Amino acid sequence: MTITRDQVLAALSRIELPEGGSLVSRDLVRALTVNGGTVRFVIEATDPDAARALEPARQKAEAAVRALAGVTEASVVLTAHGPAPKAATPSLKIGGHPTPQAGPQRVTGVDRILAIASGKGGVGKSTLASNLAVALARQGRRVGLLDADIHGPSQPKMMGVSKRPASPDGKTIIPLQAHGVTLMSIGFMLQEEQAVIWRGPMLMGALQQLLTQVEWGKLDVLIVDLPPGTGDVQLTLCQKTHLTGALVVSTPQDVALLDARRAMDMFAKLKTPVLGLVENMSTYVCPNCGHEAHIFGHGGVAAEAARIGVPFLGEIPLSLDVRMAGDTGTPIAAGTGPVAEAYGRLAARLVTGGMA
Repeated sequence: MTITRDQVLAALSRIELPEGGSLVSRDLVRALTVNGGTVRFVIEATDPDAARALEPARQKAEAAVRALAGVTEASVVLTAHGPAPKAATPSLKIGGHPTPQAGPQRVTGVDRILAIASGKGGVGKSTLASNLAVALARQGRRVGLLDADIHGPSQPKMMGVSKRPASPDGKTIIPLQAHGVTLMSIGFMLQEEQAVIWRGPMLMGALQQLLTQVEWGKLDVLIVDLPPGTGDVQLTLCQKTHLTGALVVSTPQDVALLDARRAMDMFAKLKTPVLGLVENMSTYVCPNCGHEAHIFGHGGVAAEAARIGVPFLGEIPLSLDVRMAGDTGTPIAAGTGPVAEAYGRLAARLVTGGMA
């Protein structure tokens, strides 16, 4: 049996890294050659410290390739393409009053910005934001994810990243990577249980910094996970940024839809288009008997979308696996199964509709 390059890459894509993602999704594989049964490639780290941390992954990768049918020899070399980075400049500080700007500004290198919003907490907005970002990345989009919930940042936990971003000059912030997504959150700057106790101007200044001082690179879409409600962060984002539009997330029951309507009213007053509604926790299928239950009702968001003439983008089921995936730092959209497929369909609708 002749081994192929695609088979090798498929095996390497299953080697998960501690910071999230795989050797393939993090683009660490270099100089891959397949000559008969001989496979050779390089794992290229950013610096010597990162290379040392990747040694267990190198061993797993070599073992995985050797186990492939048709492979007679495997050689995996670990290298670093640069010196160890300097420590982040101590003067890097997030928060403070925003700097004046003349009207909405574009984020350098970013084609589209999508806000994920809800009128209330607890409807799964942050879970949807992280999984949608991963699902879009799996469809070949260059995706960024900004955790704009300054008081309650949850994306570091959900995306499985806990490192502090580097800052070469105390102003520019180098974002982190996980599951093929470029990621930034104020949670990276805090201890896990440390509270952010800021008034409006500090929140507005922090959001401005996270948008303009982060080296986002070239992105097709930046997903912004907003806090619940209709407060300072939402106002700043809509008034100070060229926002493509918002997706509003709600569970099906009336009490959640009341707050979702308030969120949509806010976007209308701020002249920000609502690109569509998503119904989260739509159905629950018992893993033991297969019975389908509508714990929070069903169809309420679709009916609301039809009533106000906004696209209904899809339903995401309620599943224990979603909670477990978020707690372990690997969004369920990174895997397979009915829920991952639901996020894949949502991402495909956004791509097809030119929204992402």
